[in-house]
Amino acid sequence: MVTMGPGQNPATGPAGGNGGPNGSTGNTVYSALIAGVAALGGFLFGFDTAVINGAVGAIDATYEPGSLLLGFSVASALLGCAVGAWFAGPLANRHGRVRVMLLASVLFSASAIGSFLAFDVWSLTFWRVIGGLAVGAASVIAPAYIAEIAPARLRGRLGSLQQLAIVIGIFVALLSNFLIATTSGGATEPLWFGADAWRWMFLAELVPAIAYGALAMRIPESPRYLVSQSRVAEATAVLRRCIGEAAEERIAEIRATLRTDRPPRVSDLLGPRLGLLPIVWVGIGLSLFQQLVGINVIFYYSTVLWQSVGFTEADSFQISAITGITNIVVTFIAIATVDRIGRKPLLLVGSAGMFVSLTTMALLFGNAPVVDGEPSLGPVAGPAALIAANAFVVFFGASWGPVVWILLGEMFNNRIRAAAIAVAAAAQWLANFAVSTTFPVLSDLGLGFAYGFYATCAGLSFLFVARMIAETKGKELEDMPEASTAEADRVRT
Repeated sequence: MVTMGPGQNPATGPAGGNGGPNGSTGNTVYSALIAGVAALGGFLFGFDTAVINGAVGAIDATYEPGSLLLGFSVASALLGCAVGAWFAGPLANRHGRVRVMLLASVLFSASAIGSFLAFDVWSLTFWRVIGGLAVGAASVIAPAYIAEIAPARLRGRLGSLQQLAIVIGIFVALLSNFLIATTSGGATEPLWFGADAWRWMFLAELVPAIAYGALAMRIPESPRYLVSQSRVAEATAVLRRCIGEAAEERIAEIRATLRTDRPPRVSDLLGPRLGLLPIVWVGIGLSLFQQLVGINVIFYYSTVLWQSVGFTEADSFQISAITGITNIVVTFIAIATVDRIGRKPLLLVGSAGMFVSLTTMALLFGNAPVVDGEPSLGPVAGPAALIAANAFVVFFGASWGPVVWILLGEMFNNRIRAAAIAVAAAAQWLANFAVSTTFPVLSDLGLGFAYGFYATCAGLSFLFVARMIAETKGKELEDMPEASTAEADRVRT
């Protein structure tokens, strides 16, 4: 999944230090710690979006909503995500990054309690949308905050903490679902105080939601926001701890950009190609392809998917948890390589690997014999499909999962970054909503058809990256040109 977003939206300014050869590298441990706290928003992002996985079958059995309404209920949080991502930037510019993190903590907590108490599918959908508002805000604020406090030499790796937190959140949600369902004997069985197990799956989110708010109150505010509020001494102190002796130089750069900055507007994005600047279309394209490959189908529906092809409920929960572990492990690959190999090569390798693994899944499901209306994979095709599904997660988690978020925080210049990221993030959540809502309907047409569509999108994503993406590795955010893709360069010439 997921996965998964900032600069001026809340931050139009610098990443927070270059750590170059002529300056101090700052306190790497301190930068990593406060980046880790901000990335807890990513953990809740992952937990909130994946916790529905274990509850889908129980919600279907409890409320019998039908395929379309079930898909809408599962994906409803993503509508909130789009809204939260759109408004998080302006709120953060006005009230500060930390206060928006605290607001997200409150919304996560309310969603957990409300989903636990839901009395029908519509009330559950409402509280899932509330959680989506928090996810959308966290998807923008955490990467932006990290970009603002991180030295440039570490920005890719610290930015990857967001994706690492997301995949850990996904795994913890899947593991929590597995443990709760195992303890109760099934997702629809009563657990503590007579409440069904699937309700406790949602309430489990309350613990990390409260922890997120408590820890957010202990980290410093963004240097760029502090300078914008004329709190220069505080901003200098924060940057000095993060990047060392280069803090004063960076403060001067922030002040210079703030003098020429104005509130971001969507009109800043207008350009010659279908009404938008080429670089904005590139950001939208990255966001769309990240979702159109179908990664969140794995994390939202895998439990019911494996049950539908012959695995038991207990085995399906266990398989989903193993997939979550795989997702975590491969994210470390991205963290270790993104600042050495670069963004574009990782995306190309990821696209190729996803195309092969998704094509394999499409062929296996498409050619499986149908028993009682469902494909039956059998003793050979079943393990092969499991391998292909986890290979898909490997290639996504080591590339498109973290790298898209990193690029969205880097690729836009200061003038357009806020509005551009808002548009790209909203497009990402809307694409996620479309994919998640339509999967039950597509699976009714045939799993081979569904995965064939996702495989086609993976193949197209390779062509998109090869033609449209330029490398941003090692560049300061202040140095990003008006457009940073090969296509934009061709437009200018």
